[in-house]
Amino acid sequence: MTTTDCPITIDANPFDPWTINSVTHRLCGHPLLDIDALVELGQRLEARKLIRTHSDEAGAGSPFGDAPLLHPNRRSAAETLSGIADAHAWMSLLNVQSDPVYRRLVDEVLDAIKPMVDRHDPGMCFRGGWIFVSSPGAVTPFHIDHEHNFILQIAGRKRLYVWDPFDREVVSEQAQELFHDQNSREKIVWDESFRSRARIFDLEPGQGGYMPSTAPHMVENGSAPSITVSFTYYTDSTRRRELLYRGNAKLRRIGLDPRPVGASALVDRSKAALLGAYTGINAGIKRSLGRGVRDNRVAYAPA
Repeated sequence: MTTTDCPITIDANPFDPWTINSVTHRLCGHPLLDIDALVELGQRLEARKLIRTHSDEAGAGSPFGDAPLLHPNRRSAAETLSGIADAHAWMSLLNVQSDPVYRRLVDEVLDAIKPMVDRHDPGMCFRGGWIFVSSPGAVTPFHIDHEHNFILQIAGRKRLYVWDPFDREVVSEQAQELFHDQNSREKIVWDESFRSRARIFDLEPGQGGYMPSTAPHMVENGSAPSITVSFTYYTDSTRRRELLYRGNAKLRRIGLDPRPVGASALVDRSKAALLGAYTGINAGIKRSLGRGVRDNRVAYAPA
């Protein structure tokens, strides 16, 4: 994809939605991504509890979900962001698409790449935006996420490690099942030997990477403060994959040993049809009882 009106260029032709790729972009210097604008955004999001932060004591093997408690950064968002060079902290501004100003940025970028994505991976939805501001040497612990992710470097330098989402030596089938079924990263555990299996990106401003859904990743910041933005989304294939893993988790709980997702296209199609019908019926029952139902087909990820 090299259209002049698109802020992202993917270094692959054709685009494969399940393959890690390098990208370049034209978002450096965007007024919404300079530190003064991010301080203002951070204050708005902090009031809504949409900030995630930890100190630079967290490492690759720190439990991702518990890092803010194990390695707290006690400064406010404004203090951390405005003084990021000396804050010894990592901060994520969460779900920026929930802010009206930044939703326009998320749409500007994802609308531009949507025609290319749709040709290979239709059904873009659950759009999200995430901005990461890091002190020198700060680390994003090893983890996986549900969404497809374009991660773009705006300022500073960092090393991004990304692993194949199908590498079961790094994240096991049962760890995938638990993550999709309960949103738990309990079985996703770092090992130093993983480094040699990763694709490594040494990101500078204007560079980035594409990470498929559930591609394990870890980030080590360079010697200067860093600003990075991620644009994320679900598609029909990510929703189907989640459904299959949740189904396998349920089968495992009743003592069965289900065939791994992807091992048989025929089995996956049959499971997906049955699980889709079951999920639809179950959701209808919950709604009739006035209970909330998570819907991963909505346009934007809920904050």
